[in-house]
Amino acid sequence: MSLHLQRDLDQLKKELLQLGTMVEASFTNAMLVLHERRIDVVEKVFEDEKLIDEREVWIEESCLKILALHQPVAVDLRFIVVALKVNNDLERMGDLAVNIVKRATTLAELAPLSTPQDFIGRMPEIISDMINGSLDALVKLDVDLARTIIEMDDAVDDINRKMYETLRAQMENDSQTVERAIEFLSTSRYMERIADLATNIAEDVIFLVDGEVVRHQVI
Repeated sequence: MSLHLQRDLDQLKKELLQLGTMVEASFTNAMLVLHERRIDVVEKVFEDEKLIDEREVWIEESCLKILALHQPVAVDLRFIVVALKVNNDLERMGDLAVNIVKRATTLAELAPLSTPQDFIGRMPEIISDMINGSLDALVKLDVDLARTIIEMDDAVDDINRKMYETLRAQMENDSQTVERAIEFLSTSRYMERIADLATNIAEDVIFLVDGEVVRHQVI
């Protein structure tokens, strides 16, 4: 590998990490709006989404330039392909954080509704760890960490199912909760989708290092 290619790949990794940090911050702010009714940070999430979109475009252009200038092969080529996919997944996470904020803004104007405690505390914590951990696995090429991230997705799925069961029961018992319950179910689904995207990144790390495609394996 040439020194110039190594330099560009290292810079690309830094850019992906910076994008991931931006996405994680956006998700954290979305949780403040959702769980603490912090309307003061709504505009921050919208502003950050624009920056995330700009960074996503810049990283994509960087990947294409590396392909054109260096014509990488083998593991370097695989890394560029994975970087393009990760870049897109991170941008989609930013979009989902915005979707959460839109729902949370509506909920902030309505009376509170009881939700499972895991939805308030544990689910956001797991998802933040998954975002951070998946990118850490990518930079360090850590397959064991990537597999841990994939396993963490099960806990998020379980909490999402618990949300559905709890809120369905509330809607059946009290029709006045329907609007709020639907908004909460949407936010839970958006959060679960963010976890899925972090899982995608972890799966791409395994492909990058081992050449193993685990995304469509039946468990």
